[in-house]
Amino acid sequence: MKKYVCIILLISMGCKGVSQEKEAVTEKEEEQTEAFKVVKSEEEWRKELTDLQFYVLRKAGTENPGSSEFLKNKMAGTYVCAGCGTALFNSEYKFDSGTGWPSFDREIEGNVAFDVDYKIGYKRTEEHCAVCGGHLGHVFEDGPRETTGLRHCINGAALRFVPEEQ
Repeated sequence: MKKYVCIILLISMGCKGVSQEKEAVTEKEEEQTEAFKVVKSEEEWRKELTDLQFYVLRKAGTENPGSSEFLKNKMAGTYVCAGCGTALFNSEYKFDSGTGWPSFDREIEGNVAFDVDYKIGYKRTEEHCAVCGGHLGHVFEDGPRETTGLRHCINGAALRFVPEEQ
């Protein structure tokens, strides 16, 4: 009798199949991609981006601290999305946060979208390109107090720099 009870419990607990979970994930992904103006397949993104850019922008990865070519860039210009070219941050709002990632105290309004993530066990505000959905980094409330008080901690791999024309 105990055998039958165990078998029935195992069957009832396992009724929700993996295919149902995949359907739910697919529906959620479709909702998210429909909201963006630039939508490409994973294959298209892989062809257009470097491996690191793909990892950061499309898989919400993080580059190693101190590795960004933009970390010490002091030139005037605009930082744009490496995926779609949308202007995201102006150089005048860049500052050295000492964290190892390019940091800005504000974004170009309307071009950066925000979401909440709990990927490392606590709540953080994630930033992504409002046009293509590419993951940029996170925003924290420990930036310069004399300006916005925000620190947009951005993966350099998610950016391209367009120098100001002289």
